[in-house]
Amino acid sequence: MNQEQSQAQIEKIPKRILSSLLSSVSAGVVPRAGAPYIAIGRQDEIGAFLSDLEAVNEGGGSMRFLIGRYGSGKSFLMQLIRGYALERDFLTADADLSPERRLYGTGGSGVATYRELMKNLASKAAPDGGALPRIIARWIASLQGELAGEVLDPESDIFRRRLNERIFAELRELEFLVGGFDFARVLTAYYHAYTDGDDERKSACMRWLRGEYATKTEARGAMGMQVSCIIDDDNWYDFLKLWAALSRRMGYRGLVVFVDECVNLYKITHRVSRENNYEKILAMFNDTLQGRAPGLALILGGTPQFLEDPRRGLFSYEALRSRLCDSRFALEGFKNLIGPVIRLRRLTDDELFALIRRVTHLYAQNYRWEPRISEEEQIAFLQICLERAGANDMITPREMLRDYMTVLNILMQNETATFADIVGKGTIRLKTAVEEREEQELSSAASESEPGGRTRRTDFDPNDIDF
Repeated sequence: MNQEQSQAQIEKIPKRILSSLLSSVSAGVVPRAGAPYIAIGRQDEIGAFLSDLEAVNEGGGSMRFLIGRYGSGKSFLMQLIRGYALERDFLTADADLSPERRLYGTGGSGVATYRELMKNLASKAAPDGGALPRIIARWIASLQGELAGEVLDPESDIFRRRLNERIFAELRELEFLVGGFDFARVLTAYYHAYTDGDDERKSACMRWLRGEYATKTEARGAMGMQVSCIIDDDNWYDFLKLWAALSRRMGYRGLVVFVDECVNLYKITHRVSRENNYEKILAMFNDTLQGRAPGLALILGGTPQFLEDPRRGLFSYEALRSRLCDSRFALEGFKNLIGPVIRLRRLTDDELFALIRRVTHLYAQNYRWEPRISEEEQIAFLQICLERAGANDMITPREMLRDYMTVLNILMQNETATFADIVGKGTIRLKTAVEEREEQELSSAASESEPGGRTRRTDFDPNDIDF
């Protein structure tokens, strides 16, 4: 894509999305919408995830671990892939782990993750989440449309009987999966409540599907029917696989689940509890890669410590370490994006500069203000960021963009401020060509010997220091 095409694409961004995008970038928060407009330098990683989506579309399963430091772009990339999955007619669900939400736990911490996933369930028609009632209604409407195409009167008893038969046929295959019998019964009850206009029973069935009942007695009383189980801490992942299988029966291409902030599992102090969570990850890994979770893609995001720490990370659990550790032939400098672990590399200097240019254009469009910052000053800003100690390896897009947005905000709100005034407050101040020439002249004059035979220097170099 050339510069003109990229600029034309930027000009088409809706004001609502653009304003939210810049607010998220300024606060160091991952944007929920508009991520593709600032996606730079992740083509290889995106291609790897898109190949996983194709495998899921063919009825397979997939699981990836996205590993990177805080601020390196893990959550951003996950939101980007989420958008691509929705465009390709997948269902998506995402959740952030926390001390109250885990993959395995007692007291509701396991099923709390399932509830969060169901709350954020999204489709192409409902990309912001809360799509569960909508996708079921769409499924029922599509079956009704197919029967209406057979020249049947929608108000006739024959139509209702044929529709019941079609619903039972679609759900019969799910009954052989773990929890599938009750899952199919509740969906059937929801369908009857939907067609009869019984909102109370429909709401009760929806609560069961979302895992909101604490006991089976409570569920039976609300739905008016017998169920042998409810969705709880022990079986919520089995119902996630049921949703993946049902999504393909509903006409979607599969279910993509994003679980971020997995570092919270690394922070669990109790060893047994932590290993129970890692054992759940192992079960997910085996299911997806052995074909026991058709239509399901799992993407887990975490830090290098979460993966590699030999005492508390995934590598402390031998079964996971042997599956996820790098091969002895995985040499540094060679990329391998086919394995289960994708480590985010640092963006190159050119990619960071392209990101600065892109954000500048977006900022100008949103505030209808021409930023008083030249291309040379943008380069200088990037140099300032890179000259910090350790920045060559440790700099992240988050901290760089937050600083850059601060510079733009000050320039816009203070008409007399200049770029040199703002960055001059820091440890490194930009100098004009005249200032640099004057400094060189002063340096040459100051090189004369001072009293005592000692030479005063102004150009210290750490390499000259003897430790």
